[in-house]
Amino acid sequence: MKGSFYKRGSTWSYIVDVGIDPETGKRKQKSKGGFKTKKLAQAHAADFLSESNKGEYIASVKMTFEELADQWLEAYSRLGKPKKQGTILVRTKEKKILMPFFRKMCTMDITSEDYQNALYKLELGQTDDEGNIIKKGLAYNTISGIHATASMIFKYGVRIGSVKKNPTLDVYVPRETKTVSDLEAHTYLPAYFEKDELLLFLDTVREYGLENDYETFMTLAYTGLRVGELCALKETDLDFTENKIRISKTVYNATNNYKMYTLVTPKTASSFREIDTDPDIMNILKDLLTLAQIEKKKRPNSYHDEGFLFAMPGAYAGYPLIPAKVRKRMTRILRLAGLNENLSPHSLRHTHASLLAEAGVGLEQIMQRLGHANDDITKRIYLHITKPKRKEAVQKFGDLMNSTTESDLKNVNKMLASEDDEQ
Repeated sequence: MKGSFYKRGSTWSYIVDVGIDPETGKRKQKSKGGFKTKKLAQAHAADFLSESNKGEYIASVKMTFEELADQWLEAYSRLGKPKKQGTILVRTKEKKILMPFFRKMCTMDITSEDYQNALYKLELGQTDDEGNIIKKGLAYNTISGIHATASMIFKYGVRIGSVKKNPTLDVYVPRETKTVSDLEAHTYLPAYFEKDELLLFLDTVREYGLENDYETFMTLAYTGLRVGELCALKETDLDFTENKIRISKTVYNATNNYKMYTLVTPKTASSFREIDTDPDIMNILKDLLTLAQIEKKKRPNSYHDEGFLFAMPGAYAGYPLIPAKVRKRMTRILRLAGLNENLSPHSLRHTHASLLAEAGVGLEQIMQRLGHANDDITKRIYLHITKPKRKEAVQKFGDLMNSTTESDLKNVNKMLASEDDEQ
């Protein structure tokens, strides 16, 4: 083995060559001390050289978790497969949640036990000395997302040499254990409008809505679009001959600054779709195009002419409507109508699913219309709405079997009577 071993005080140290520095042409060396015996120093040096020869050795980089996480996020945002701004925002929030546990810790010192305890604390939340909840625990899906971000951070740390062993490996993401009673009582449904409530809401919009409110909420109610999909609609997405709308994008606007919007791909691959639309809704959308042309003539030099259907008037003429504004406008209408103010634009999407189910539309068609490959909430709404119909189906099957049995008995009796007559 190339290298030197020497005793310093009561412990042994070693120095070994790790190649030539390409910039200076000088030898690069690695040294380490603190071994109780020369044999231990030789064994460690041998392991180090083996890693180095395999190309597995990376020089250690000392940094705090905060420094590593910030460096990872910058690399994650710029490198590799392009990421949506929404995805980067989610990763940023998940990184922030990890900070109270590890912020100033040296990444080399963070163990699997430290990390596992952090996950448990996220699941349990925080209580005061009297057991009162200060901060609620996080849901399993939320913790899973945080765990995914942490895994990427530490994996990046291993790659750059600030982490020796990834502490997120072989840990358990805590999940609340459900009892039989919990499963039997699992009837949660999201808030949505009943049919009469929806009619009241739309009547209130018609009477008291602000500019373009009626067009906005009628379209959401009659199509089941996500609010970001609605804001992103352009004239080129409309087919007035076939009464169809194409959904191929969504508006993302983290700052709620009209000029700072971004168009991104829809939530999932199945969200790319064309949907048939009520002719009355298509006429409403045609009116919006006419209003846009009028606004464009008023402001030929400042109009943001990108073809947006739900375009802003006034100072931001032509810029797409933002989801936050739709939510704010909806809360106003709900208050005026005396309806549940916790309902949201997404509630109109759930309402659309419930009314389609009530009308007898199949689950597969509903999922396709909403742009869902698989969605537990939509399935739950569907099963809830169609429950009476399913009971009706059982009743009809029973009636059919009973009527068949009675008919068969009559035929048998007729046959026996006929045989008696012949005898």
